[in-house]
Amino acid sequence: MAVIHVQVGFRPGLPEVSDRNKLLGAIKASKPHQEFFQGSSGEIHPVLGPKPDDIVVVKHRVSAFAGTDLNMILRAREIHTIVMFGIATSGVVLSTLLEASDADYRLVVIEDCCADLDMELHSALIKRLFPARADVMSTENFVRTLENPS
Repeated sequence: MAVIHVQVGFRPGLPEVSDRNKLLGAIKASKPHQEFFQGSSGEIHPVLGPKPDDIVVVKHRVSAFAGTDLNMILRAREIHTIVMFGIATSGVVLSTLLEASDADYRLVVIEDCCADLDMELHSALIKRLFPARADVMSTENFVRTLENPS
């Protein structure tokens, strides 16, 4: 199974971000928020990887697809199924899921590996919106599926 990590990253001063972008413009306007994406706090945690064969995609937007080469990598490797999880269920996971769904990928969302500051919205997405576009399952069920493919 190919592992692709998607990491947020910006150049110094965030030239990738327009002041018209309400969400990312707030980061651009705040030196402390900018510093969060630099150094060790902006890196992928070593427990998670990346391992030597893993791929790292750096993104500058909420969706993992917007402005990145993720789609090219997936198509070049003939990957048709994406297993997703992450923080910001109502941001990163939602935006990436919608774009991947529109691109005809098969999608799996690992529900207990997603989190959001708004638990009510998180729950609505996991229970009502995501199942219309993806298979939503627990880590335990996902691992069981890998061990016993049908």
